[in-house]
Amino acid sequence: MRERQVAVEMYTPHFAGMVQVTYAARLGTFSGTMLVVGGIIGAGIFLSPAVVAQRVGSAPLTLGAWGMGAVIAIIGGFVYAELGARRPQAGGTYVYLRDAFGTLPAFLYGWALFLIMATGAIAAVAMTGANYLAELLALGPEAGRPMAIGLIVVLTVLNVLGVRIGATTGNVLTVLKLAAIALLVFAALVLSPQHSLPPVAAAVPLAPPAGLGQTVVAMGAALVPVLFSFGGWQQTNAVAEELVNPQRTLPRALIFGVLIVAVTYLLVNVAYLRALGLEGLATSRAPAAETMFVFLGPFGRTLITFGIVTSTVGFLGMVILMSARVYQAMAADGLFFRRMAALHPRTRTPVAALVAQGVVALLLLLTGTYAQLLDYVVFADWIFFGSTAASLFVLRARDDARGVTSPVRSPLHPVGTVLFVAAAVYVVIGSIQSNPVNAARGAGLLLLGLPVYAYWNARRRREGST
Repeated sequence: MRERQVAVEMYTPHFAGMVQVTYAARLGTFSGTMLVVGGIIGAGIFLSPAVVAQRVGSAPLTLGAWGMGAVIAIIGGFVYAELGARRPQAGGTYVYLRDAFGTLPAFLYGWALFLIMATGAIAAVAMTGANYLAELLALGPEAGRPMAIGLIVVLTVLNVLGVRIGATTGNVLTVLKLAAIALLVFAALVLSPQHSLPPVAAAVPLAPPAGLGQTVVAMGAALVPVLFSFGGWQQTNAVAEELVNPQRTLPRALIFGVLIVAVTYLLVNVAYLRALGLEGLATSRAPAAETMFVFLGPFGRTLITFGIVTSTVGFLGMVILMSARVYQAMAADGLFFRRMAALHPRTRTPVAALVAQGVVALLLLLTGTYAQLLDYVVFADWIFFGSTAASLFVLRARDDARGVTSPVRSPLHPVGTVLFVAAAVYVVIGSIQSNPVNAARGAGLLLLGLPVYAYWNARRRREGST
């Protein structure tokens, strides 16, 4: 922690009369848990179940795929809980990769996050939420982009004003999204169907895989969208320094949050299958809206559309809040624009990092390139997931050799950690196989970070020597 404070002091601009500014620990277990839940549940659970049903061809295997995803996510929660307890510092994944493997892989993570992964997700999710909001307000499709711009600007400003304001906004939206999902599950499991949907023939006849080999292949293919829907809990580690007693609060938030999402996802899929059946789910483009229509009619469709809006906007706010801490950590290490290392003396937020992130996201939104760029690097997310989990082996061995103990130890390590890394490798391979051209382009975008890293690293060394 002392090294981190020295780095912040070196690379934080000092204004007249200004003392060193550090993050303020203002968030408790509830806010931390809501950050985890809000960082995972976006639009995936409203879209991915149809793809999963198509790939496995049976209701038991559909629920089994989501159950496997839940197990992997829980293992990942344990891994990140120990990492967070060992390194309770702002930046999360960036810090773990830096301390375990050096500054280059850590920088490439931050580079990908700033260039595309976080900023592209912000643009894409803002557009999704804005389109649903325009539909809810009966506005034309041309209203989507201006509303998306407004969402990015407003949520960025709220996060600039303070972590508590940003987190409280996210908490409210996360509670609303959970309430909407709870209503969907209640309607499907308790009420009787009141409306019927027009029959839709499956493009490809659904059939469960024959034999163990085909089942393994089908389940593996289904796990790709499942695990992408479960991704996002790792971002909460980036705000570790803003949690009260992070070595205790962060692990609790991670485990509670991942468990809430796991139960939610399983119940939602049970609801979809009961309302639509396997064939209906596999052919549905809007399973949540159709499920609510079956039980509550047009009013139900409107309610769940509101729920999707709150879900996407809440996810958007969490990504904006948490990702900016990574760029601030990079800048504090001298590996990014020095100004972005600064925290505002009153709000204690990384204002420059938040603003820069918002500007890049708006550029991607206005140019319309965000969807294509995200397709290029979507596999990179799980490269960094797997690498971060692997860092636990290095950090635990190093800390144990120095006699440094952690208040939290993953109960499933090392077997669970190996399984999680293997799952990450599988998702990466599956993503590459499904679209090798996009993967090659994404790898090229990551490699563009090498000369950028060389520049910042050389500059850091020069400034360090003087």
